[in-house]
Amino acid sequence: MATGRSRNAPILLELDLSQPLVEQEPTDPLGKIRSRGKARLRPVLRTLYEAGSDERVVGLVAKLGDKTMTLSRAGEIRDAVRVFASSGKPTVAWTNTFGESSTGVVQYFLATAFSEIWLQPTGELNLLGISVEVQFLRGLLDKVGVEPQVSQRYEYKNAGDRIMQREFTPAHREAYDRLVASSWEQVVEGIVSTRGLSAADVQAAADQAPLFSDDAEKAGLVDRLGYRDEVYADVRRRVHGDVKLLFAERWAPRRKPVARVVHTVQRRSAPGVARVEGYGGIVTGRSRRQPLQGPMMGSDTICAALRAAARDDKVRAVLFRVDSPGGSAVASDSIWREVHCVRDAGKPVVVSMGAVAGSGGYYVACPADVIVATPTTLTGSIGVVGGKAVISGLTDRVGLAYGALQRGERALMYSTHQGFSDAERERLDAWLDRIYADFTGKVAAGRGMSVDAVHEVAKGRVWTGADAVGLGLVDELGGFRDALAIARKRADLPADAPLRPAVSVPTLAKLRQPTSSDDPRAAAGVSLWTDGWGSFSALAGAESWPALGPLTMPGLRLG
Repeated sequence: MATGRSRNAPILLELDLSQPLVEQEPTDPLGKIRSRGKARLRPVLRTLYEAGSDERVVGLVAKLGDKTMTLSRAGEIRDAVRVFASSGKPTVAWTNTFGESSTGVVQYFLATAFSEIWLQPTGELNLLGISVEVQFLRGLLDKVGVEPQVSQRYEYKNAGDRIMQREFTPAHREAYDRLVASSWEQVVEGIVSTRGLSAADVQAAADQAPLFSDDAEKAGLVDRLGYRDEVYADVRRRVHGDVKLLFAERWAPRRKPVARVVHTVQRRSAPGVARVEGYGGIVTGRSRRQPLQGPMMGSDTICAALRAAARDDKVRAVLFRVDSPGGSAVASDSIWREVHCVRDAGKPVVVSMGAVAGSGGYYVACPADVIVATPTTLTGSIGVVGGKAVISGLTDRVGLAYGALQRGERALMYSTHQGFSDAERERLDAWLDRIYADFTGKVAAGRGMSVDAVHEVAKGRVWTGADAVGLGLVDELGGFRDALAIARKRADLPADAPLRPAVSVPTLAKLRQPTSSDDPRAAAGVSLWTDGWGSFSALAGAESWPALGPLTMPGLRLG
């Protein structure tokens, strides 16, 4: 049991960044069970932005090591750490190693936001730079007798290049080279701004990496070498002794019980901002989580949330969080329409882009009043791809035979056992042209650009957020909290106006039948099917083909 002294002891905040932070709150029972005990991103960010002014809090110590963290996520946390550090209280990052036989760039980039960095003596600093690798399957497909028949709009829409090409096309190489360069520029700039090193120093260190711990210390990349017990002993000494450790997400501003109740009641009835969250591939139907593909942004669920926000008198603006590589063109269009309807209702919509908001993920964002992305968000990919993989050569080799009967000239258009006829190819091209023209037209209308100007920065090309700002595809650089501040300002709300989910359905309420399509329960169930390709669904089974749909950004991991 805590003593009165421990309750009143100074607080040393702890931040465990060795495990992924949960951003999307699970809605299904299994997801809730699996996420129990895991730290949430938004409470962590709130603490970092607000706890610096709390006189009870004397410092921050963080353990790093999450190998799955993206540069975009690291940038958001990094900005928040720097706000906390501006209070003058010590901030210390420590880790066993910045990569062990793997890259440590993202972890180190985050670490440089802290005023002091500790590294275990046996650890390494693998500041290896940024790279991207692409696996091309055309040679393998030729060997096994599979013929890819794919068309794309346009040359930078390289989701199909993996199965159509044996190596980078000039456009593919150009686009990815710029993504790598832009991301590395953000990392170097971040290190330079906090470590007192020049860009040349950082590049030289990267070119010599992996670095042993003592070499990293000599180069000024880390401050101290030591183990966890030494880190905590040193921090306690600096903050003068007896402190209470508290995980950052557990911190809350001090309020008397009565004031806390009054504050809660006031926020329930106060006008505020509605939060709509779209994570994962975009599909028709309800949002769900696929075992192998992760979360899915279901158009029915997102549209229902946007309609609820438009109807709610307490909602003055919508903050739409988008972290998606795209997917179904039809599902993306449904969401696009509802974003328009929210704006038509007189409520501003601000999009906050996560690590990825490309292709269909950009489609749903483009009608917003303001688009906010992190410098390393991957966005754009305004293009479309379609076709099929013909496997008749493979089946012939292994002795499989297929017979077919049909009624309708094109009943077998999407069969993988025969190639497109000239007439079918013409129809496929017309479909791709139609989707591309619709996509670029909607971007032009949403962004206040000419169609020709959009086409020049579209063509399927992926951009970083830092580059997208200069091209007019993004309005502001920043994270979720920056987007929230913009939404409040656009709606003439106070800086502390509440942020609420647009739709909240209690677990037990989900078990009851919805009364209409406007009932939030109508979109709160669970589905197990992905149908982003519609009539192109046969492609979903083709090896390495983007199963989510024609507005899918190619899978890309920078590291």
